[in-house]
Amino acid sequence: MKESLLTKIDRREICVGVIGLGYVGLPLAVEKAKAGFKTIGFDVQKTKVDMVNRGENYIGDVVGNDLADVVNSGLLSASSDFSFIKCVDFIAICVPTPLDQHQQPDISCVKSSAESVSKYLKKGSVVVLESTTYPGTTEELLKPILEQGSGLVCGEDFYLGFSPERVDPGNLIYKTKNTPKVVGAVGQDALEVIAHMYRAILDSDVFEVSRPIVAEMEKLLENTYRNINIGLVNELAMLCEKMGINVWEVIEAAKTKPYGFQAFYPGPGLGGHCIPLDPYYLSWKAREYGFHTSMIEASMMINDRMPEYCVGRIARILNRYKKPLNGSRILVLGVAYKQDIDDYRESPALRVIELLEDADAIVDFSDPYIERYRFNGKIKTRINIDEVDVSVFDIIVLTTAHTAFDYCMLASSGVPIFDTKNAFRNAACCGDIETL
Repeated sequence: MKESLLTKIDRREICVGVIGLGYVGLPLAVEKAKAGFKTIGFDVQKTKVDMVNRGENYIGDVVGNDLADVVNSGLLSASSDFSFIKCVDFIAICVPTPLDQHQQPDISCVKSSAESVSKYLKKGSVVVLESTTYPGTTEELLKPILEQGSGLVCGEDFYLGFSPERVDPGNLIYKTKNTPKVVGAVGQDALEVIAHMYRAILDSDVFEVSRPIVAEMEKLLENTYRNINIGLVNELAMLCEKMGINVWEVIEAAKTKPYGFQAFYPGPGLGGHCIPLDPYYLSWKAREYGFHTSMIEASMMINDRMPEYCVGRIARILNRYKKPLNGSRILVLGVAYKQDIDDYRESPALRVIELLEDADAIVDFSDPYIERYRFNGKIKTRINIDEVDVSVFDIIVLTTAHTAFDYCMLASSGVPIFDTKNAFRNAACCGDIETL
């Protein structure tokens, strides 16, 4: 089976299936099609399926012309009918893995995808999970589902592996094509085939590890590392504020050390699909072994309370002007979870706005990339700051440092500003600006 698959990869005779056409799946599907592999994307959302089949892009990190080209050439199509799995040889599962209401892993999408795949899995197929998850998912959850549903034996009739997604929306340098890939698989033959497939698609290195659980753990290490270090600087920011020290200046000074230090920056909280969530997956799994991840959980608590801390700072600034939160008009700048993207998943700005409105403040937001958002069942629509007089607001709160904002205009508006990202540091005009 191994030699046959390696030959089919070299000859571009492998048909690829990508389950989940979101921020991970669509860029991966496009790259596979660009590499010459016939690719079918699967998604339960018919809107996405229809857009792909029309060659219409909806993901910022995908080049629109690339998508249109591979669709028009017949190399990429999309479907919501999982029976097409019987037509593919290599299946990548790229579905969401959020937390449930109790902050525990919700892998229902992974499970349902595996169940759907198992019904149509054929001999000689390869299945790779790319969704971030807890260590053990590939062998403890996927393998039994695929074997029981298909009647096939892993390692003999089909190959199974894990290769964690690495997507950084808005990154102008590293995309799916040139980001190094880690691969772990059940058995050496599976590892060789899966690594060979990714090398045929990507321009980056492919690093092979001994088992899927190693690849699953390394993904959590990547983002837990960032969570802990951001928690450290967020705690330092709170301490520095009490001590009258500018934490941003402290970090810039520390950056001058050419070894042993990497800069992380404070903010109103963590956003995106990975950094706020992955430590919960790790701490949840650790409890199965009677292990308490005290450092990880401490950083999670610090980062999770940053929106509340920011609201407290906003209240204190307003108090200096003899104004309460109740009834104050507040303009929040940016609801995307990071600069210059349209993704607001887990954005701390949404929680900041919710807390302000819970205190009966009157809150508007402006974001050049997001026209409206839905959070906790409520829909909120942006205002265009070019069309309003910002001086009517009692305070401006900067939560996302989009480069499109006119920082000099805002700084000279006469309205006090709470800057959680140090974005006004280069503003030519000075005003009443307080940084986190």
